[in-house]
Amino acid sequence: MPVNKRSKYRGSRTCGGGTHKNRRGAGNRGGRGRGGSRDHKFVRGVVHANWTYGTCGFKHHHRTAMTGNVLDIGQIDQIIPSLLKEGTATQDGDMIVLNAADIGIEKVLGGGQVTCKMNITAEAFSQSAIQKIEAKGGHALLS
Repeated sequence: MPVNKRSKYRGSRTCGGGTHKNRRGAGNRGGRGRGGSRDHKFVRGVVHANWTYGTCGFKHHHRTAMTGNVLDIGQIDQIIPSLLKEGTATQDGDMIVLNAADIGIEKVLGGGQVTCKMNITAEAFSQSAIQKIEAKGGHALLS
C-alpha cells in the first residue's frame, strides 16, 4: 500500500495528470503570465488580481505633461497683495509688475479670473492666460 501520492503513481505514464497530452506547456494553462486576461481569464484577471489592460499601451502618455512649476493666473491674482507686501511684485500706477521666476513659476496657466492690470514676465504662457491678461489691459512677456 503506497504511503504517499508520489509512490502511488510510480510506473504510471501520466502520474494522475489525465491524458498524456496534458501538462505539456503554457497552452495547457491558457497562456503564460497575464495571457488571456482579456478573454478566458477575465474574472481571474480583473476581479481577483485587479489587472487593468489597454489603458496606456506600451507608452505612458500621461508622463509627457509639463512637470515644471505652473500656476493659474487666477491664483496669481489672489496672491498679489502678499507679493506687493513682500516686494516680489511692484505697482506702477494701476499696473502690477511681476516676474514669475521670482516666485518659482515657469509657466502661467489660464485658470481663474483676473481682476487687475498685470505686466507678467514668465518662460511660458497658455493661450487662455494671455487672453485674460490682455483683456484687462495688461501684458504677458516671455523671458
